[in-house]
Amino acid sequence: MADPQASVSTTADEDRAIATLTTAFANDAVTRWFLSDAHAYLTYWPQFVRAIASSAFGGGTADSIDDHGGVALWLAPGISSDDEALGALSVEAVPEEQQDEIFGFMTQVAEFHPQEPHWYLALLGVDPVKQGHGHGSTLLVHALDRCDRDHLPAYLEASSPRNKVLYERHGFVEIGVIQAGSSPPMWPMLRPAR
Repeated sequence: MADPQASVSTTADEDRAIATLTTAFANDAVTRWFLSDAHAYLTYWPQFVRAIASSAFGGGTADSIDDHGGVALWLAPGISSDDEALGALSVEAVPEEQQDEIFGFMTQVAEFHPQEPHWYLALLGVDPVKQGHGHGSTLLVHALDRCDRDHLPAYLEASSPRNKVLYERHGFVEIGVIQAGSSPPMWPMLRPAR
């Protein structure tokens, strides 16, 4: 049987893709640092995904594999997350006593984000029952070919040491560390244009 190939997801696939990203990020240290309560996570994380990268679905830069077993949401050059919605969601979802740390963390994320044209991997996740089959790598290769055709760099933030190693294998280089207060570290990473 041939290995699954990455394909483009559309707005019709958005709910399925977000469900995959919700299962994939359920144990993510950074995500669960600011949405530590299970009910808050299940209530707000899908909304965060939409605020971060829903434009990928309409823009043809939402990639999936294995019937949405893995999903990667890329933002094309000049496209950004809905920062206003992210701020409002953070105020609503995060207890007030944690908001200073959360907003400090978000400020650092913004400071590392490149200013020159680039492709941004906003989110990549694989359903836990489909992990270990190379879906993350296949999704990366699929999108990095697009970056290389455009001769543009690619940027992302790795939220775990395991993911950081995966991204390093695909040419990304750590350019710093994002950490505020009690947060776990997150690593901004850049892959130069090729």
